[in-house]
Amino acid sequence: MKKQTNRKKSKKFDLIILKTATNYLIPLLLLFSVFVLLRGHYLSGGGFVGGLIASIAFVLHSFAHTTKETLSLFRFSPKTLIPIGLSISLLSALLPVFIGAPFFTGLWLEEPIAVIGSVGTALFFDIGVYTVVVGVTLTILFTIKDNV
Repeated sequence: MKKQTNRKKSKKFDLIILKTATNYLIPLLLLFSVFVLLRGHYLSGGGFVGGLIASIAFVLHSFAHTTKETLSLFRFSPKTLIPIGLSISLLSALLPVFIGAPFFTGLWLEEPIAVIGSVGTALFFDIGVYTVVVGVTLTILFTIKDNV
C-alpha cells in the first residue's frame, strides 16, 4: 500500500474546508440575493443582479460537491425556470392592459407591505427576471461543466 502524499492529503483537506464553508455561504448568498431583488425598486440592483448572486450560490455548491448533487437541490431542472420567469415578466407587463392602461405601466398597491414595502408590477417583473437569470445561468454553467 502506498501512503498518501502530502499533496493528496492537502487536496482532501481543502475540499473539506470548501464543503464546510459552502454549507454556511449558500444560505447567506441566497438571502442576500433576495435582499438585492427587493432593494432594486428604489436603488440599483433588482432581478438581474439578484439572480446572478443566487446562481453564484449554486455554482459554489457544484464546485464543493458535484453537479448532480447540486441539481438534486432543485425539484426540477433549472431549464424550467426560464419559461416560468418569462411568463411572470410578461404577465406583469400585460396586467395594466387589462385595466385600460398602456403596456408596461406600473401598478402599485395602495398599502405597503411591512418588510417588502410598496408592491407593484415592477416587483413581479423583477421576480421574473430573477427567475430567468437563475435558469439561464445555471443551465449554461452546468452544461459547460458537464462537457469539459
